[in-house]
Amino acid sequence: MSDLQLQFAGTQDVLEQHRIDVDRLQTYMQEHVAGFSGNIELSQFKGGQSNPTYRIDADGQSYVLRRKPPGVLLPSAHAVDREYRVITALADTDVPAPRTYCLCEDESVIGTIFYIMEMVQGRILWDSTLPGMSREERGQIYRSMNEAMAALHRVDYEAIGLGDFGKVGEYRERQIHRWSKTYRISEMDTIPAMDRLIEWLPKNIPSGDETTLIHGDFRMDNMVFHPTEPKVVALLDWELATLGHPVGDFTYTMMGWRLDKDLFRGIADADIEGLGIPTEEQHIAHYCTLTGRDGIPDLEWYFAYNMFRLAAILQGIAKRAADGTAASEHAVEQGRRARPLAEVAWKQVEKLAG
Repeated sequence: MSDLQLQFAGTQDVLEQHRIDVDRLQTYMQEHVAGFSGNIELSQFKGGQSNPTYRIDADGQSYVLRRKPPGVLLPSAHAVDREYRVITALADTDVPAPRTYCLCEDESVIGTIFYIMEMVQGRILWDSTLPGMSREERGQIYRSMNEAMAALHRVDYEAIGLGDFGKVGEYRERQIHRWSKTYRISEMDTIPAMDRLIEWLPKNIPSGDETTLIHGDFRMDNMVFHPTEPKVVALLDWELATLGHPVGDFTYTMMGWRLDKDLFRGIADADIEGLGIPTEEQHIAHYCTLTGRDGIPDLEWYFAYNMFRLAAILQGIAKRAADGTAASEHAVEQGRRARPLAEVAWKQVEKLAG
């Protein structure tokens, strides 16, 4: 097992700041979760920086609980109610999503709102180089990820009741504004590269606009893979899902080809060909085939945009770690990556300038 798997995979005892009243939760589940029985055994998943996520075991059944974290939160963040809505709406589509059971907006039950979904059995893969797998398996893993994303972007969001799940059009403009604001609220030290990105990005948005349902945080570790087959069986962590630009969503997944392993689990410093992982060009071509596209123009802009966006997210994690509300004990380490990530993002801009 890789160091990343040991660090992030599996469960642990519930962290002190995330303890909940198990008796109240048990009473609630008896009343609201069909088929629930037995006494709850509660543990907390190691992974995840935003919303505390718990494993519930009772009478041979397993469930997952996602909640807002306690404490003072950033505006519009930790929207577990939106997660619940989109996962529920996707139940009868080709998108692999868990089954949902209930949404609890009564904060008196465990202290914050939460939802409960099925525990999908399978593997969470934290190391993008996929150690221990064959070349063929690695290639199939990446192809399955592409297929899951393409299925999402092909969904008729109005037909499944998500026509009002977000605004149509100008997604990139709104995202730059949102994450610039979020970054400023969370800012603890000056990061010159972020200041330059906040000024440059909105002035250089590529032409062409379109809208699909998007995930917003589509990464290998935000999905469950079949226990033995190289196949995505469930997409997780839908907090940032909305109606938005599919190319922005897709190129977020492509950042790994431009980032080193130590900078948010990238694969830029890996022997991609030797490992059997698709090249950047091959991965893009596969997605384009699946979605009927003729290439991805303005690729460097999208890389800069997504790295900026991720840096802002990491800065928010750093602030929550400083405030003692972050969901993971590894949040401090993650938050420190905001600065180097912003600096890599600005290098993408410099490539555009020639």
